[in-house]
This record gives sequence, C-alpha cells and structure tokens, in this order.
Amino acid sequence: MSLWVDKYRPKSLETLSHTSRLTNLLQSLAVEPRDLPHLLFYGPNGAGKKTRCMSLLQSIFGSGIYKLKIDVRQFTTPSNRKLELNVVSSPYHLEITPSDMGNNDRIVIQELLKEVAQMEQVDFQTGSVAESGGLAHRYKCVIINEADSLTRDAQAALRRTMEKYSRNIRFILLCESMSSMIAPIKSRCLLVRTPAPNTLETIEILSKVAKSERVSVEDESILKLISESCDGNLRKAILTLESMALNNEMALKTTSPLIRPDWVVVILKMTNRIVKDRSVSSIVECRSTLYDLLAHCIPAKVIIQELAFALMKEVRSDEHRLGVITWASVFDERLCLGNKPIYHLEGFIARVMCELDA
Repeated sequence: MSLWVDKYRPKSLETLSHTSRLTNLLQSLAVEPRDLPHLLFYGPNGAGKKTRCMSLLQSIFGSGIYKLKIDVRQFTTPSNRKLELNVVSSPYHLEITPSDMGNNDRIVIQELLKEVAQMEQVDFQTGSVAESGGLAHRYKCVIINEADSLTRDAQAALRRTMEKYSRNIRFILLCESMSSMIAPIKSRCLLVRTPAPNTLETIEILSKVAKSERVSVEDESILKLISESCDGNLRKAILTLESMALNNEMALKTTSPLIRPDWVVVILKMTNRIVKDRSVSSIVECRSTLYDLLAHCIPAKVIIQELAFALMKEVRSDEHRLGVITWASVFDERLCLGNKPIYHLEGFIARVMCELDA
C-alpha cells in the first residue's frame, strides 16, 4: 500500500497537473532528445521538480526509466576514510545526492560521474544498419539532487565533467535556489524555473485525489485550509489530506482539525516558550528540543526557517519582526559556513530573546 503522494504522482508529461507553460517547454525538449541540453530545475520544495524531470526522461527513454534499483557505492577520501553513497539507477539514468557526503562531495563528482561519463552508451534498437551498423550512440542522464548544497570545489569538478564528456552524459540539476551555484554551471545549463502551484490549482488536485480515494469532503473550505497551510508545497498538501482523511474515517468536515507534522508542532511550542519566557533556563530547554529535532533528521536550515516565520507571527512590533528576520539571515549564513548547527541555532534563539527584551 503506497502513500497517496506516490500513488498519484504523474508519470508522464501528459499527466502533469499544473503550470501548462512549463509542460509545453518540456514537451518541446522531448521532441528532439538528441539535442537535450544540461538542465537546471530550480524552485521551492514540493513544486514538482523531480516529477517533471522524471516525466521528461520517461518521454525520451520510455517506462524503463521507472525500473529502479539502489546501489551503495564506496569512496575513499585522501585521508583513507571510507564513505558510502546511495545511488538510485535505471538502465537510462543515475540519481545521486552528493551533498550527503558533506565536504567530500567533490570525490563523488570526480570518481563516480567521471566513470559514468567515460562509458559510451550504445542503443541496439534505434540505430539503423545504414547509419552505424545497427548501433546508435546515446547519452546517460545523471540527476543531482540538492545541487545548491554542492561545495565550490565540487561545482568546479562538475563544470569540467560537463565540458569534457558532454557527448556521453547529460546532467539534470535540482535545487531550491540558484544563488549558490557558480556562473559557469548556470551558463552551461538550460534554466527551468518550477513554480509552486497556486491555491486554486492545489485545491483542484486535492479534490481529484479525494474523489479517487472516495473521501467525503463536506465543503471546499477544508481543502483551501490545507492548501494555505502548506504554502504551495503540493507534496505536503497531499500528505496532510491523507492524514486528515484517515484520522476522520474518510470524511472531512469543516470542523475537522488541521493535522501538522509533529516536528512543526514542536517548533511552534518552542516559539511560544521563547516569546513568553526569555531566560537562561528557557534557552537550556530549547537546546534539548533542538537536539531532538536534529536527531530526527530535521535539517538545521529548515528548523531556523520555520522558527523565524513562527516568531514573525507571534511578535507584534514591526521593529522586533525586523530584528527576528535580520538575525535569522545572519545565522542562516553561519549555518552554511560552520560545522556544528546546534551552536548557530542556539545563538539565534539567544539573539532573538535579547532583541525582544530591547
């Protein structure tokens, strides 16, 4: 039994559910697959970057793109430290997340991608005997998740691989923001902005899912509430719909409480503590909560973002709101530069407490 978000994920360009302009662009790229450029998809979480990427590959290579397997590749650092990386692959593509290796992501780019790029892919079906003796040359696609988290060294290595082996390999980079991507990579890719669906589009998609799963919806206002609470994150919206439907015996009413992820509830409680009790003991309690969140694999950047927006809603003064968002930007940068996220998260909370007392 699969989650609804996976069950109703579009598998082809024809079934994509929003932003028809972008779908038309991808269909035009699929018409001439031999001329497919390197692609850089950027946009917010849950907007459909990965779904559109896989739909494009399906239109080029066929349904074999979804015959996936997971391999564990081992890498050795210059200090002889052993590292492992999960590689999701099909006969036509690879999917990797080099940022999982931290500052050693350059090794993945230099070893794995270079190895893939040096292997020429041969297609026994599409080539005609007259042209190439029954064999046609083709490229392999590599999807790189969280490309904006790659270090500068890894991006430089990726640029060289793009230039040298463009005949054998096509890169599809997925990221939230292009701000940390180096200019040479952006200039070698076709930039594809993937916008989040608006409220009406989200409601329409939720309505179709609810109808397919035979969920009774008393009024469309409950779907609107789910949509607005998820801020355009379609994945989160469908997961919320499924949770609420199962908790309410497949019948959603206007009085049905909105279900939030447990970690979001924890952050909201921590926000109330910060606003009401600005003391050293409160910071100690927040530190324990932060350790729990990090231990449950909630990224530090997500924690500081959710905490900052929650504080913005709780704080009344415009001056204090400006202080909260200013310090959030400062400590967000420090998170990227430092190695111990707990220091910067706790520092942000302490600074906000000082700001509110000022």
